[in-house]
Amino acid sequence: MKVGLFIPCYVDQFYPKAAIATLELLEKLGVDVSYPSAQTCCGQPMANSGFASLTGGCNELFVENFAEFDYVVCPSGSCVLHIKEHLTSTKDEGAAIATRNKIYELTAFLTDVLKVKSLNAKFPYRVGLHQSCHGQRGLKISQMSELMEPEFSKPLELLAMVEGLEIITLDRKDECCGFGGTFCVAEEAVSVKMGKDRVADHVKNGAEYITAVDLSCLMHMEGVLKRQGSNVKIVHIAEILNYQG
Repeated sequence: MKVGLFIPCYVDQFYPKAAIATLELLEKLGVDVSYPSAQTCCGQPMANSGFASLTGGCNELFVENFAEFDYVVCPSGSCVLHIKEHLTSTKDEGAAIATRNKIYELTAFLTDVLKVKSLNAKFPYRVGLHQSCHGQRGLKISQMSELMEPEFSKPLELLAMVEGLEIITLDRKDECCGFGGTFCVAEEAVSVKMGKDRVADHVKNGAEYITAVDLSCLMHMEGVLKRQGSNVKIVHIAEILNYQG
């Protein structure tokens, strides 16, 4: 299979180590990965701010960059959900539809497509998993606690394969961190309070690291942690799954 690696703009600019870890992890698992160098933002920030009509250039470029691949993999659930639900094209709508259907968030690709059963990874720390809203409620990579349905979590399934890692139990395991993209700008006070509550749950239960499939959520919580002078660190799940200890 040929896989195109989509790295969201904020990951490229602020957390390149997560992008590198994603590439290395896929290559270790035998995947033929390419990174289209002309890729840019998927257009989600504009769309979330009410300017979806201005994302045409982002859409066309995305289709152009990734149409040739069998799969598109991305270490960001929110960007993946945006592409899945909103990618369109005035030049080739068929290619846009095909791209929407073949893009995967990283952990979903590992569990659903590659069907990974073991990993050569070691991370001897106490880790709290933040279930990002886009991944959980949009992409269905984990079960929502309010539903009377069997529990599952693709990120947890993968983290259980990591030697030495201890997952902590949170009081409210799928509570929103408050980031919400442009919500954190439009409703700053509410966003910060939600972030503090989410961080407090991890700290209370002894986390040394907080991980998630979305660096946007982690970036928000990292800001809270740094302002509190906390020793708790954030780390993208790809970095854990690729870590050798």
